[in-house]
Amino acid sequence: MSHTSLPRSPRFRRIAPAVAVAAAAALTLAGCSSNSGGKKAAESGAAVSAGKADTPRMTIAMVTHAPSGDTFWDTIRKGAEAAAAKDNVKLIYSNDETAADQANLVQNAIDQKVDGIAVTLAKPDAMKAVVAKAEAAGIPVVGFNAGLSEWKKQGLLSFFGQDESVSGQALGTKLNSTGAKHALCVVQAQGDVNLEQRCAGVKKTFSGKTDNLYVNGTDMPSVKSTITAKLAQDKSIDEVVTLGAPFALTAAQATSEAGSKAKVATFDLNKDLISAIEKGSIQFAVDQQPYLQGYLAVDSLWLYKTNGNYSGGGEQPILTGPAFVDKSNVDTIAGFAAKGTR
Repeated sequence: MSHTSLPRSPRFRRIAPAVAVAAAAALTLAGCSSNSGGKKAAESGAAVSAGKADTPRMTIAMVTHAPSGDTFWDTIRKGAEAAAAKDNVKLIYSNDETAADQANLVQNAIDQKVDGIAVTLAKPDAMKAVVAKAEAAGIPVVGFNAGLSEWKKQGLLSFFGQDESVSGQALGTKLNSTGAKHALCVVQAQGDVNLEQRCAGVKKTFSGKTDNLYVNGTDMPSVKSTITAKLAQDKSIDEVVTLGAPFALTAAQATSEAGSKAKVATFDLNKDLISAIEKGSIQFAVDQQPYLQGYLAVDSLWLYKTNGNYSGGGEQPILTGPAFVDKSNVDTIAGFAAKGTR
């Protein structure tokens, strides 16, 4: 499969930021879902269809560190599939939470001679060599979700996501207004850069005490029992901060079982969490718009291939968050969450 002759990194050609197309402003979201952008995509759709590009068919690989069964990543994938359907792109999606195996998946994409790769850099050191191989092969690479501090160092074209340190600081500041004094930050994957930055951000701005609790995010019963035991052991904890929607829902169960009065706040959304915010069992969530991350990552590679655009000018990331969802605005978002796109 042929590749674009454009330079593989913005470092090889300086362009004015004004020349770059801000992808978010140029897009009309298409609500389709399919690995190949075909019939299944059109049938599953979201609210709006933007038609389909008449540009030559291209293949894009999306490789993430997602664990199986996490609804957050389902939302990212839906966004990617919607962009693929609109852009006449064959999307090859793969994931593995083990860094070495994720790197192998990127190598598989290189071997298939794809036209572009969208990748997460949760453990950037493990991905550095294989990303360099892709770039050496002339395959453009963009980053999303994880790797804000590393994408430029590794020569990626663009990055789409939120600044996890900033989002953590925002949550910590909001906790100050709730009267919380002792927060427990629950980390479901030790060593994940994104997750560690979130808890560090909370600790930086929260005026109370912050402790980290590491749990096995692939075993939800274990997550619940670990949180329950910690809350039963330390009654001073009055706030549990989780780093993903499923863990927030589990933490809410754990507080009840432990007889704790701790409240629960979280990062990220899903349909069930929206309901929990409406009912009051979850205080609020920090939303980074995962659908948008997946959509923009794929669409940016299409724009690069077909029009030579660098989202963010190749110099600045495209931020998709953070934004708070609480009782004041949850009704507005509930309809989109029901469709699995927020």
